[in-house]
Amino acid sequence: MATRSAIINVMAKACYKASRGMLRDFGEVEQLQVSRKGPADFVSTADLAAEKKLVEELTHARPQYGFLLEEGKPIASSDPKGRRWIIDPLDGTSNFLHGIPHWAISIGLEEDGEIVAGAIYDPTRDELFWAEKGIGAYLNDRRIRVSERRNLSDCLIATGAPFMSKGDHERFLGQLREVMAVTAGVRRQGAAALDLAYVAAGRCDGFWENGLQPWDIAAGLILIKEAGGYVTDMTGGSKMMGNGDVVAANGRTHHRLLQLVRPRKVAKPPELT
Repeated sequence: MATRSAIINVMAKACYKASRGMLRDFGEVEQLQVSRKGPADFVSTADLAAEKKLVEELTHARPQYGFLLEEGKPIASSDPKGRRWIIDPLDGTSNFLHGIPHWAISIGLEEDGEIVAGAIYDPTRDELFWAEKGIGAYLNDRRIRVSERRNLSDCLIATGAPFMSKGDHERFLGQLREVMAVTAGVRRQGAAALDLAYVAAGRCDGFWENGLQPWDIAAGLILIKEAGGYVTDMTGGSKMMGNGDVVAANGRTHHRLLQLVRPRKVAKPPELT
């Protein structure tokens, strides 16, 4: 049985407390007050209430830490190492609002610009995925690792698709064609944090998505790494938190998945003489 550190216990407690109201609201989704931030970007009273509860709990436990929030304004850190929480109170909002039980709370902890701990909690299944630098990745109290599949033809790959006017549809469709042609299947489940957690747990063999936000991926990045996987941006670099492009898989298949989804160089037409 895994022994959780004090910081993981703080994150877990915040997730559990915030989830109580969310589960109640999830049973009454048609009565929720919902507004739009932009095209197909929904925010509900459940998002706002959960974020408020998370901030309250985490501030009480670690008053010097700052926050990067999906719904609220950033809160500066007074901690000597600049530690801050990176929070998505409800990843999978559209699923939540349609009564689909696939959504989660995501909390990452950043220290000196590096993600050092993370927790992703799925309240509908009571599954807490958590990881801490150098400690490993866990599902509740069980150690998890990425899958060991070697061939893309055996792999199930998760992704997120752009919708309405958001994102580069043509880029995604090109990536999708490439991945569909050589894998056992592609899944678009609607919650990037859970997609990353599922890769860490070996439920999915890989994941890619373009244009994510830091709160979508902070906790998932350390889960993948501590579960023995590889995660990069679309160029093979490490700027995922900055550019929002993510490719994750095990060490045997990551480079091949990356080749399928990375930007293609378009040859310039010859100059006329």
